[in-house]
Amino acid sequence: QVQLVESGGGLVQAGGSLRLSCAASGLTFSTHVMGWFRQAPGKERVFVTRISRSGGTIYSADSVKGRFTISRDSAKNTVYLQMNSLKPEDTAVYLCAADPTTDYSRWYRGSVDYWGKGTLVTVSS
Repeated sequence: QVQLVESGGGLVQAGGSLRLSCAASGLTFSTHVMGWFRQAPGKERVFVTRISRSGGTIYSADSVKGRFTISRDSAKNTVYLQMNSLKPEDTAVYLCAADPTTDYSRWYRGSVDYWGKGTLVTVSS
């Protein structure tokens, strides 16, 4: 079965950096679009960023552009989220996601096929 396992969350001060990892198994990594969502306390889950199958195309939410970078390593079946210049409003559970289609509207609707359980990122002011 498909498993997406996130790691790398934790507590960081505002202005700091964290790198999240998501190890994928049970799927053909190269045929899946990979990405991240986040859910802040008491709020709905929202799209953060996604990366195409080849890694050549990235799309990110305006709130994280210029600060967060997604990448993927096919040799390790892992996707990363480098988060810089963190702000208290970035505090959330970050969830890894995967989808086998190129229907990118699924990402905007949060209707992708596979989800991780999430890792908590807390940014203190």
